[in-house]
Amino acid sequence: MPLHDADGEQAYFIERMEPLRVAQSAPSASGLIGRTAAFQEMLELVARVGSSQAAVLLLGESGTGKELVARAIHEASTRASGPLVVVDCARLPETLFESELFGHEKGAFTGAQAAKSGLVEAASGGTLFLDEVGDIPLPMQVKLLRLLESGTYRRVGCTEPRRADVRLVSATHRDLQTMVTDGRFREDLYYRLSTFPIDLPPLRERQGDIPLLVTSLLSRVAPTRRLSLAAQALARLSRHPFPGNVRELRNVLERSALLTDGDVIPEETIARALAAGRRKDRPVPASHTQPAGAAAKALAPRPPTLAAERHNARPFTRPWLRTRASAKTELGGPRKLRTSAC
Repeated sequence: MPLHDADGEQAYFIERMEPLRVAQSAPSASGLIGRTAAFQEMLELVARVGSSQAAVLLLGESGTGKELVARAIHEASTRASGPLVVVDCARLPETLFESELFGHEKGAFTGAQAAKSGLVEAASGGTLFLDEVGDIPLPMQVKLLRLLESGTYRRVGCTEPRRADVRLVSATHRDLQTMVTDGRFREDLYYRLSTFPIDLPPLRERQGDIPLLVTSLLSRVAPTRRLSLAAQALARLSRHPFPGNVRELRNVLERSALLTDGDVIPEETIARALAAGRRKDRPVPASHTQPAGAAAKALAPRPPTLAAERHNARPFTRPWLRTRASAKTELGGPRKLRTSAC
């Protein structure tokens, strides 16, 4: 906004600056936190793409906070007042993927007693976040590609196209380029999703953020306590490579909080928490294989019944092919058999 002097000429300009609701450089109970160079480079990309409508692909290891970054992109966009719908593609079976994403009409398949809107429709006016997009089956990738290319989709059992009003953000920990080369991911879909790719740095590349993260995570895992780390404990955490990234750090701190009685977590507790979460082959304790006392009585096998003894005495090789007559013979006489439709 220009300001004029007494002669009517422009003398000053007023510029209004507002911070983006993307991240913080101080401990907080929620949101993205960090001030290392790798973290700030990532935030710069988030700030640049946030206000646009471009499709964003978040790339990074598991536990690096991809969903938090997706939420930051949503909140920095013009769609911040709309919904942010998260789709965990790794948990959706192929048989339900299309129905959950696009919805279905009544009678579209067995069990469809009523029409149901899909997640794309639920995200209308907001952002659709496809987490673990690398796990989408190939047949479903074609339908997702149609949504990105034309902006339309069809409910299962319906021929009328519907127009989608969503901004797409996707994420994966997989190497999509290698999957494209191997034929496990469509190349055209990859280029549609990766209009603006953002690499999320692992925690080992931003160790300077560990003190900030520790303060924030402790307030989440133990909100009713005023926990802090001893200097040696913090140094011990800074030396750890954290293959599980921020998620592993949170688990270690929550484990340490449960092992600590006071307000300061010592180095010994951190070392114990790190060792407990380390993946290694451990021998099964004898107490698990040979329980004693009341536990042994509770876990002891029950004596076999007469029918079980007869069954074990006359084993059959292909039980799914036996006939009613053979079943009667094996069970020791004529009995009524209960059958199930499934």
